[in-house]
Amino acid sequence: MSATLLANLSRTTDPRTMLRRFLALDAVVTTTNGLVYAAGSGPVGRLLGVGSGLLLGLGLFLVAFGAGVGYLATRPEPAALPVKAVIEANLAWAVAGLAALVFWFSPTTAGTFWIPVQAATVAGFAGLQHLALRARG
Repeated sequence: MSATLLANLSRTTDPRTMLRRFLALDAVVTTTNGLVYAAGSGPVGRLLGVGSGLLLGLGLFLVAFGAGVGYLATRPEPAALPVKAVIEANLAWAVAGLAALVFWFSPTTAGTFWIPVQAATVAGFAGLQHLALRARG
């Protein structure tokens, strides 16, 4: 991805601001997703074909993780090690979601669509965060 495209996506050429914005976007999406999973674990679980207990646990985890990523995004210059941990966790989430889809879940049509979309979104956040971290130096 070119520096120009990265700057256009983040609407800034400052690598620190890029990183903070990509972390903040990740935090908002992750926390919102977690709240939906936790609050609506029954109906959302039925929609996706995923057990409501599992979805509740995942939702609570996502809320906590999103809050941590949000805190990191508020730092003037997020430390590299925690950012790398977020990137690795996002990649692990994406891989685990796809693996669960193939080997474990028997999702509905909506779940078969949603799980890869979610995995791609999370992997996209990891990629953007990685590029912004590299650009920061």
